Amino acid sequence: MKAGIVGLPNVGKSTLFNCLSNAKAQSANFPFCTIEPNIGVVNVPDPRINRLEELVKPERVQMATVDIVDIAGLVKGASKGEGLGNQFLGNIRECNAIIHVLRCFDNDNIVHVDGNVNPIRDKETIDIELQLKDLETVEKRLEKVNRAAKTGNKEAQAEKALLDRIREALMQAKSARTVIPQNQDETDLMEDFQLITTKPVLYVCNVDESSAVTGNKYVDQVRELVKDEQAEVIVLSVGAEADITELESYEERQIFLEDLGLSEPGSSVLIRAAYKLLNLQTYFTAGVKEVRAWTIKIGDTAPKAAGVIHTDFEKGFIRAEVIAFDDYSNLGSESKAKEAGKLRVEGKEYIVKDGDVMHFRFNV
Repeated sequence: MKAGIVGLPNVGKSTLFNCLSNAKAQSANFPFCTIEPNIGVVNVPDPRINRLEELVKPERVQMATVDIVDIAGLVKGASKGEGLGNQFLGNIRECNAIIHVLRCFDNDNIVHVDGNVNPIRDKETIDIELQLKDLETVEKRLEKVNRAAKTGNKEAQAEKALLDRIREALMQAKSARTVIPQNQDETDLMEDFQLITTKPVLYVCNVDESSAVTGNKYVDQVRELVKDEQAEVIVLSVGAEADITELESYEERQIFLEDLGLSEPGSSVLIRAAYKLLNLQTYFTAGVKEVRAWTIKIGDTAPKAAGVIHTDFEKGFIRAEVIAFDDYSNLGSESKAKEAGKLRVEGKEYIVKDGDVMHFRFNV
């Protein structure tokens, strides 16, 4: 599961990527500095794993991770191949969610491809290019489906009806995600279409250091614009985040954050938000050899969760022994949780909850 960082050139995408991944993607003050997408495997900050480490004192700790992709800047006309348009659109299609970075700061030393700072226009530029590409995809698919629908094929007629609704939305400059599937068949079709604008989106307002806590007039404009999208808006000073990553010690980083008025780096907030945006959650295994966070989809059953460790665990699943994280943390150990009656035995139908501490019993 990958989240792709998108935006116009020079909005801070590659610098943000560096902060998130500690990879050193090239960042420079000119468009198309990023050509090949950079992929970073990023640890998901989670205080719960620190607590489990404190209690269990394991030999090693393994955090959950999320893949973040830095994609080349998109410009007007990308849907027709302008700039690195086709490459950009191909890269974004391979991602499962979009982190859309908007420039919300003034700085005469950093050029803006359109001449001045206007996050509303920038957002619309990206949206329109993605919508135009989806419209092209939908119309090509409709050409094929129309013929089958005319013969009375029920499946083709159902697909045509959904494509017509999506096309209508796109023609009104609305993203495909605004079209709500009416049943499971439509949900499956939507996934099959692989449209770019069905992907969930998170907006990152890149602000100057002084606006890192409260935001600014540009952030207010973005929040007002996206209020009906049910999308999260995160305020981040990418320049300040870059400075934080350069500091050697934890103490230095904390002092810097305090000076900014922040309790934690904005990048940590963003990584957790991206993880959630990808519909992911965490369960834990905790033993003296290893405390580990495992990544699963929200809604996964216990056998599915077991299969993340090894496919044999899923095939031969018998039961799961489960302790809620809060119970484990409050009581201090697995044995004390068991004594207090807080260890539950769950079967194949159990839907794993975020933060469950689990042991699996299986037989192959």
